[in-house]
Amino acid sequence: MSIFALTADDAWTVFSVAAKHDPTDAYSKSIPATGYGPLPPVLAIGVPRKEDRLFFGDEAMEAAYETTLALLAGLGHRIIEVPFSDFYATANLLYEGAWVAERYAAVKDFFDAKEASFHPITRKIYGGAKSLTAADAFNGLYALQALKQKVAPLIASVDLFCVPTALRHYTTAELAAEPIRENSRLGTYTNFVNLLDMCGIAVPTGKRSDGLAASATLLAPSGKDGLTACLAHDIHAASGLTLGATGWLLPAGKAEPPTGPTGLIDLVVVGAHLSGMPLNDQLRDLNARFSRLAQTAAHYRLYALAGQTLPKPGLIRSGGKDGAMIDVEVWQLTPEAFGLFVAAIPSPLGIGTIELSDGTSAKGFLAEPAGLEGAKDISHYRGWRAYVESLAA
Repeated sequence: MSIFALTADDAWTVFSVAAKHDPTDAYSKSIPATGYGPLPPVLAIGVPRKEDRLFFGDEAMEAAYETTLALLAGLGHRIIEVPFSDFYATANLLYEGAWVAERYAAVKDFFDAKEASFHPITRKIYGGAKSLTAADAFNGLYALQALKQKVAPLIASVDLFCVPTALRHYTTAELAAEPIRENSRLGTYTNFVNLLDMCGIAVPTGKRSDGLAASATLLAPSGKDGLTACLAHDIHAASGLTLGATGWLLPAGKAEPPTGPTGLIDLVVVGAHLSGMPLNDQLRDLNARFSRLAQTAAHYRLYALAGQTLPKPGLIRSGGKDGAMIDVEVWQLTPEAFGLFVAAIPSPLGIGTIELSDGTSAKGFLAEPAGLEGAKDISHYRGWRAYVESLAA
């Protein structure tokens, strides 16, 4: 089910009402309308490798997509190229075997009675399903299951994907000449989405060099609609576009999200679990919600721990006047997820109570004093992200 709106705010408002379980529909599922709010400062955004990108000769569309990726990088996000051939293979299934038969089955009685009333191209596609067998359907389902297994690690490796909405603007003459091929190509970056149980939102990104519209689509696993909608809001705002073809200016700010779940536990994240960092996926896997950026109170010290396979910091309370305010992020987890997360924390790290600069406190990462042997004091960087960036520089 698609929602058309002039802003991400409006689309989310409609989605939050529509995303309800329908007990009369055997295929209906419950999707929580959560996650539309503060966006983590750094997202890992997957994009097709350059050698895998398909634009079928539309250089203006290719250039517009590169501009969108530069915009995302300018907003502070990490662009990660991933192989895309298996996503394309999944997309091809939509016009083969079981899924063509599903379309025919949905309108079978009407099609069989009034086949001539269908558009010739639609009639050709649906009619071809009559020759398919149950074995063809199972072969399609097996092929999809194998592809799901192959792309699952890629999907899990990033927060979300950014792909072109369409790979080129076809003329009506081009569509008339090759209607099935060109319409199929238009779905290159979307035909795999439902088959892989993903969600998506298309957002305008600006104008191409020839003045035609440019757009990107953000994709994520089912239930992550809020994350894609938040980023769509930021992209739309950064594009400088008006509302569709109206000429009206985009409203400033972001609408207040619906009230989120209650009973969540705040967790102060200091190092490798920060957004965009290597261990942030452990929070994503537990459906943690980003809450806000923050700083500790001014009596903490930050160390780069020695002997770590994956570089990690250790935060301690200084107990004196030689402390510093350290940049942190606050995430929220359910009590069950918090318990699972804490149980997996390795020594010399643990969970304690961290005081924040605004006078509040929350549970967060602290290091055991014994774990500081050989560690490097990096408090003057005021945070792990700044220290890591200094190493890269």
